[in-house]
Amino acid sequence: MSTAIHKKVEVLLQQMTLKEKIGQMVQYNASWDLTGPAPSETSGALPYKELEEGVVGSLLNAISVKDIRKAQQITLEHHRLKIPLIFGYDVIHGYKTMFPIPLGESASWDLEAIEASARVAATEAAAAGLNWTFAPMVDVGRDARWGRVMEGAGEDPYLGSLVAAARIRGFQGDDLSATDTIAACAKHFAAYGYAEGGREYNSTDISDNVLHNVVLPPFKACVDAGVATVMNGFNDLNGTPVTASSYLQRDLLKGAWGFEGFVVSDWASIAELVMHGRATDKAEAAVLAANAGSDMDMEGYCYSEHLAEKVQVGEVDMAKIDDAVRRILTVKYKLGLFDDPYKYCNEKREQALLLSDEHLAIARDVARKSIVLLKNEGDILPLKKSGQKIAVIGPLAACKDVPLGSWRAQAITDSAVSLWEGIQTLVGENAKHAKGCDLGIGNRAFILELTINEDDVSKIPEAVELAKNSDVVVLAVGEDCWQSGEARSRVDIGFAGVQQQLMEAVVAANPNVVLVLMNGRPMPLAWADAYIPAIVETWHLGSEAGNAIADVLFGDYNPSGKLPMSFPRHQGQIPLYYSRKQTGRGESVAPSVFWSHYIDEQNDALYPFGHGLSYTTFEYGDIQLNTSEMSMEGSLKASITIKNTGERAGKEVVQLYIRDLIASETRPIKELKGFQLIKLDAGASETVHFELTAKDLAFYNSMTKTWGAEAGKFELFIGSSSREVQMVGFELR
Repeated sequence: MSTAIHKKVEVLLQQMTLKEKIGQMVQYNASWDLTGPAPSETSGALPYKELEEGVVGSLLNAISVKDIRKAQQITLEHHRLKIPLIFGYDVIHGYKTMFPIPLGESASWDLEAIEASARVAATEAAAAGLNWTFAPMVDVGRDARWGRVMEGAGEDPYLGSLVAAARIRGFQGDDLSATDTIAACAKHFAAYGYAEGGREYNSTDISDNVLHNVVLPPFKACVDAGVATVMNGFNDLNGTPVTASSYLQRDLLKGAWGFEGFVVSDWASIAELVMHGRATDKAEAAVLAANAGSDMDMEGYCYSEHLAEKVQVGEVDMAKIDDAVRRILTVKYKLGLFDDPYKYCNEKREQALLLSDEHLAIARDVARKSIVLLKNEGDILPLKKSGQKIAVIGPLAACKDVPLGSWRAQAITDSAVSLWEGIQTLVGENAKHAKGCDLGIGNRAFILELTINEDDVSKIPEAVELAKNSDVVVLAVGEDCWQSGEARSRVDIGFAGVQQQLMEAVVAANPNVVLVLMNGRPMPLAWADAYIPAIVETWHLGSEAGNAIADVLFGDYNPSGKLPMSFPRHQGQIPLYYSRKQTGRGESVAPSVFWSHYIDEQNDALYPFGHGLSYTTFEYGDIQLNTSEMSMEGSLKASITIKNTGERAGKEVVQLYIRDLIASETRPIKELKGFQLIKLDAGASETVHFELTAKDLAFYNSMTKTWGAEAGKFELFIGSSSREVQMVGFELR
């Protein structure tokens, strides 16, 4: 915090009453037409009266310059101290221009592209008057049943940490007071991604080992990147709801890590302490959350209704209130809201920037980089633009809405470029379309329960006939975007409706099939892998989805994406991740059955973390180390030469993993510790260099409660995925 801002905050804080201070700790949903007449006292609309009284610190879901200007005006006209509001919104993967869902974007492994995506999202959101996004979500997700895996960066804490920092740089830029930046919010602190059974809002029970080595590193990376705010979550962690966890919020986040921003609850998560059985009522919930370090109450009405009384009777110390308000005011000063409360409210900028051609071009580029080529048997891809009759089949082939994804902010319904449109643009009449079947769900938006259509096969014969009369089939199947996201946990993560029947019928009619997947989570693809020669993972790619997919299918862009989550052979393998522990019976000892395995399926992933093919091929040389012995104070340098042995230029993500063979606590069989995205022309070579220090080999020891590296033997792996690697050994002394 700058000295100037600190002085201003302290002067203002000394002038504030207890009621005004607590008001800053309250966030309400914008629950009436902000630009219409003031609501009556009997309408129940919030927070008009509260705005007039100056007891609101923030609004969420006010989503236009017009609305935001009006709310800010009401506040400033009535507020004794003229403290401006901060306006928040869920800007997850774009505001008006939609980018790939975060899981898909993470498949690019391109930190510059990810930062550029967040930069555009921030530019558009700020142009609409917003100051704050509830992103990035940095929960490590290893259970594909959990719908919110679409909102994160996947299963690995190292990749997740780098992606989180890139998104924060994109949102916040170098200067929070600039009119094209917004405050970021790292969420959900902590361990929400480990909800039992992959069920949304569920409990989390994990070891200190997992908490510190897997869950917390992306959050620490966010703090190191200067994230302005942090959001806690709905889950309890090992018996303590995280909203009431002093250890997480005060001891770790604000204490050991030195976080200077403020903590906001998730929607009503403070009030939910009552349902958790941790608090008797909302008054006690307010005490628990405030004492634990939750600075702002989002839509919980605990602080607004009860906190003042609890301070007055001594159950919450005034110093903790001052600390919370100081943090909130500091962020508002950094955003420049005190200098000009309306600086983000410029309708001309709003009209000029939202969905601009420049932003759409960036969205197309990021979408192409997010596509993962899972399989390409017989080099069926790329397709030819002429001399080939192409059937475009599937419930998602012509869909213009699903590609926008879940958590779509202010995206215009049905505004995405469909796959069919993208293909038509490139090949015209050489392509024909048949839907084949419906996606298989009923009520789409804000669904309480999915209605699965399992028996309507009436459209399949038309698709089969088209497939028979075509040279190649592009078959687009997957998930509706509302089948993933918040509150969209699934026990069956396979294809809904009759999509599987459609796939089988089309493949029987014409085996030359390119399967185009549109989905928000890993899906079990064992049948498709066995019978379909080419599989392309496209996620929900956003506004330019169809153009980006067509660019890849026809070779105008050489795919370079790598999986950020492992794809299972069967959903019964979940949770599934590459960095598993080796057990005492971790390997088969033929012919014994007594080892850690399934009797009806393999242990490993169908497509592992880090997997992704290209239209060219890369040859890896031997790993070279500068030494086989590394000191605690020194470093280890590893190099490897990569050659493009194909006929076209391409990108490759060169991945480095390590394994600590013997340690005081068991360690994973592989851990990602570095990667480099390189581009090589056909026939070209490049030597890639990595450097490791003891810090890279360190882990959290749950017995000693300390971080550190331990002397001993290690293995170092470099390759094209977590499975396709070569290994050398070294020793740390």
